[in-house]
Amino acid sequence: MITDLNGKAADALKKKKLWLLDMDGTIYNENRIFEGTLDFLSQIRQNGGRYIFITNNSSKSVADYVKKVNAMGIPAGYEDFYTSSQATAMYIKEHYPGQTVYCMGTRSLVQELRESGLHVVTEVDDSAAVVLIGFDTENTSEKIRNTCIMLGKDVAYLATNPDLVCPVSFGFIPDCGSMSIMLKNATGKEPFFIGKPQPIMVDCVLKMLKNTGISRDDAVIVGDRLYTDIATGANAGVDTICVLSGEATLADIQEWDGEPTWIFQDVKEIWEKLR
Repeated sequence: MITDLNGKAADALKKKKLWLLDMDGTIYNENRIFEGTLDFLSQIRQNGGRYIFITNNSSKSVADYVKKVNAMGIPAGYEDFYTSSQATAMYIKEHYPGQTVYCMGTRSLVQELRESGLHVVTEVDDSAAVVLIGFDTENTSEKIRNTCIMLGKDVAYLATNPDLVCPVSFGFIPDCGSMSIMLKNATGKEPFFIGKPQPIMVDCVLKMLKNTGISRDDAVIVGDRLYTDIATGANAGVDTICVLSGEATLADIQEWDGEPTWIFQDVKEIWEKLR
C-alpha cells in the first residue's frame, strides 16, 4: 500500500495516466536536476503513462525548455510541454483578436508570441490595446518605465503568471507576481493572470489529448506551490501532489485554505513508492 507523508492512502497513483508536472522546484532547481527525477519520469512511462510539463515560467520559450531539459538528460520534445506563454497566446487570440500587444518580457517570450501569430511591440505604442507582462529575467529600468507609460492608457492588462518568486541556486528571485506588485504600486493597476492557478493550461492539455482516452480522473498535478500548482488542481478538478522540494513547507500547507490530495517529500519519494 502506498501512503504519503501524512499516511494517506495513495494507491490511486498507480492508475494515473497523465502526470502534469511543474518544473522549477519540482524536478529541478535552476540548472540542477533533483535526485530521482530521471527515475521518476522513466517509471511513469514504464507504467504506460505520459508526463507533460506545465510551467508558469514564461522567461523561456518551449524550444528553450526542450533544449534545457534534454541537456539534463530528460527525454522530452515540444509536445511534452504546455507553458503559460502558450496559454497566454491562446487567451489573447481568443479574447483580443487582431489587437496589438505591448509586452514586458524576455526576448524568448516576445518571439514565441510573435510566432503564434500575435502582433507584439516592446516600445511605447499608442496602437497597443493589450499590455502583457511576463517573468522578465532581462528587465531594465527603461522597460519598467515604458510599461508604466502604457498602463496609463486605456488598455487591457494581462500577466502570464502570479508566482511571487522563482527558486534559484541561492534561494529565490522575484517572479512575475512580484513584478506586478511593483507596477501596481506605481500605477494602481492589477493584471488578469493567465497561468496557474487558472485551469486554462490543464483544460488545454486535456483537450489536446481527448482522442487518447485520457480523462480528468486519469490526471494528477505535481508541484511545489500551493497558490499555483495545487490551486490549479482544485480549479480544474484534478488530483494534486505537493512536493516539499521547492517553495511550500508542511507549515504552509497546514495554514493554507485548501489541501493537496497527497504530500510527498520530493519526486524521488514518489518514484520509490510507485516502484
